Amino acid sequence: MPVRHLLATPAAAHVSVQPVAASVSGLTPERAWATTAALLALVGVVLGGMALARSAGHIGNGIGGRGAIAALGAGLIAVVNGGLVVVTADGGLGTGNGIAGGYVALVLGLIAVVLGGLARTRSRRAG
Repeated sequence: MPVRHLLATPAAAHVSVQPVAASVSGLTPERAWATTAALLALVGVVLGGMALARSAGHIGNGIGGRGAIAALGAGLIAVVNGGLVVVTADGGLGTGNGIAGGYVALVLGLIAVVLGGLARTRSRRAG
């Protein structure tokens, strides 16, 4: 019996020392920040697309200046916040740091800035 006890103890100690994989569920503050930035970027993409369509004359009366400026602003804010989320994240995907949302905010924010810039350029030419 003492031999069995000696053999079982190191195995049990080894199992209890191993780190548990990080799996965070729920909304952490970092995830909320990244999600908000991604949603703002999505709004910027929609505004930029609508402003681009208006400046091309497909929708409305061809005035897309305010929508273009709003898309530029929303996209720029989303890019900055998404970048800050990505830079300050301690771990990878699934750790609750919002890194996936940060990357989504970066990409959609850049798209919003490009669409807003194109719409702004077209609205200046038309006006």
